[in-house]
Amino acid sequence: MIEIQNVTKTYYTGDVESQVLKGISFTIKNGEFVAIMGPSGSGKSTLMHILGALDTPTSGAYSLDGQDVSKLSEDELADIRKNKIGFVFQSFNLLPRTTVLRNVMLPLVYAGIEGEERKQKAETALQAAGLDKDHFGHFSNQLSGGQVQRVAIARALVNNPALILADEPTGNLDTKTGEIVLATFQKLNAEQGRTIILITHENEVAEHADRIIYIRDGVILSDTKTHAKRTIK
Repeated sequence: MIEIQNVTKTYYTGDVESQVLKGISFTIKNGEFVAIMGPSGSGKSTLMHILGALDTPTSGAYSLDGQDVSKLSEDELADIRKNKIGFVFQSFNLLPRTTVLRNVMLPLVYAGIEGEERKQKAETALQAAGLDKDHFGHFSNQLSGGQVQRVAIARALVNNPALILADEPTGNLDTKTGEIVLATFQKLNAEQGRTIILITHENEVAEHADRIIYIRDGVILSDTKTHAKRTIK
């Protein structure tokens, strides 16, 4: 599903050149749950931006679902983000005075999906993310942190993207709530075959994935399988 070949990324500030990624290569198959882990300054955030079609490599190639993303225009990258990638962020990015259901329906409005179909798709996504139906009419600022993150996961699922990209999704949550959210990702991967990439700097979080790609100073130091425990049946 994903193929990264010798990807580099260099930033320029005046005459100063900073190479953040230094020849990254890996593949991710359809249905894998992979954590990309590294300390601050390792290049993982830059790599996340490339994987999320938010940026393009300086050199090398990035193929998503058979399409070479590394050579696309800004409009084409926007289409990739809208149609093929679901984002889950640390900060949730929900509208606080809008109901849970309407928050999840919003991407479908931009996609031109009609009203009743929008509602059905949003309800299905919320149920898949493990949110109780009693909360669908609540405002997002009336929910707990874990419930809000599940709404954010549902919003990422609603367009049925090829890839779920989660950037430090438990960063604003306590440990117990974070475990529930991570178990939700595990369930989506195990039961629906969702391809999930989790960006984190924490080993305890990365261990919930089935594979960890560890990067430091812009290069891959290791790529290993884990023995992740499935915490939701």
